[in-house]
Amino acid sequence: MEIPEILELKTWAVVGLTSNPSRAAYRVARFLLDKGKQVIPVNPAGEAVHGQTGYRSLAEIPVPVDVVDVFRRSEDAGAHVDEAIGIGARAVWLQLGVIDEAAAERARTAGLAVVMDRCPAIEWRD
Repeated sequence: MEIPEILELKTWAVVGLTSNPSRAAYRVARFLLDKGKQVIPVNPAGEAVHGQTGYRSLAEIPVPVDVVDVFRRSEDAGAHVDEAIGIGARAVWLQLGVIDEAAAERARTAGLAVVMDRCPAIEWRD
C-alpha cells in the first residue's frame, strides 16, 4: 500500500495527540478531521481532543483502526508500532523526524503498510 492509498483510509488513531494547540499533532489531527477522517486521540491521560473521545492506549479503542499515526520520539515509537500490530491496524505512519527501522520492519513483516519520517498534511494531494 502506497501513501495515496493510506491517505484514503478512514480511521486514524493519533498517538501523542493532546489539546495543546502549539503541537504538530494537534494541527495534523485538525487537518485530518477537516479531510473527513475519523480521528482518535491516544495520550496518557485519555484526553479528548477536537471533540473526539481520547484513549490511553491503542488497545482501549473500541473500533477498528486503519492507520496509527505516531507523534512520539523515535525511541518511543517502537512500542506504539507493536501496539498497532497487536490491534490489527492496516498501516503505521511515523511522523517527521520519527525513525525506527526495526519497528518498521516488524510492522511490514506483520503485513502493515509503513510510512516513516513524513507528514500526511504535507503528502496530501487535493
